[in-house]
Amino acid sequence: MERRTERIHERGVSATVLVCTNERTEHAACAAVDGGAVADAVRDWLRERDRYWSEVAVAETSCLGMCSEDGVAVVVQPDDEWFAEVTVEDVPALMGETVGAAADAAATEPATTG
Repeated sequence: MERRTERIHERGVSATVLVCTNERTEHAACAAVDGGAVADAVRDWLRERDRYWSEVAVAETSCLGMCSEDGVAVVVQPDDEWFAEVTVEDVPALMGETVGAAADAAATEPATTG
C-alpha cells in the first residue's frame, strides 16, 4: 500500500466528485437514469474551465444509497455535499455551487506576499 495524498495535493487536486453509474435490475438505479451522461457533463463542465484533474477529480462509483427514478446520486468531497436526483441539466448549477464557488472565491482573494 502506498499513500499518495501528498502527491495528489501537490498536483493541486483539492476536490473529488463522485457520480453513481450503478446498474441493477431489482429497482431504480443511476445507470438507468443517465448516470453516465451526468458523469460526462461533470467532466465537460470541468474541462471547459481547465479544472478537470488539475483541481477536481471525477470518479464514477457504484451505489451511493440514494436510488431514484428521477436522477443520479452525486457526492462532492471534501465538502461532504450529497445530492440526489441530479440530471444533466442540473450539472452547471451543482458544479457552480460546489466546486465553482470555491474556485471563484480563491481566484478573487487578494494575493499576499511574505
